[in-house]
Amino acid sequence: MPRFLTLADVKEVLSISTTQAYSLVNKGELRAFQVGGQGKGGQWRVEAEELEAYIQRMYAQTRARIEADTADGADASEGAHEHEG
Repeated sequence: MPRFLTLADVKEVLSISTTQAYSLVNKGELRAFQVGGQGKGGQWRVEAEELEAYIQRMYAQTRARIEADTADGADASEGAHEHEG
């Protein structure tokens, strides 16, 4: 993989839309920079390492959400069992 990726590359790697790729950058979720001018004239670049870091953060967030959901489910089922018989 090259060191710098375009947002089209990011879109392809993550299988997302162009709008979603721009949104990740604009929200600051994915670090990027513009080359060749500011505004609409500039082109965005994302360092491959930044994309990989973003992917790893998403794995960690997903794992934490699943663990929290599993714990919440276990708590709810334990509570239901306490009220039985």
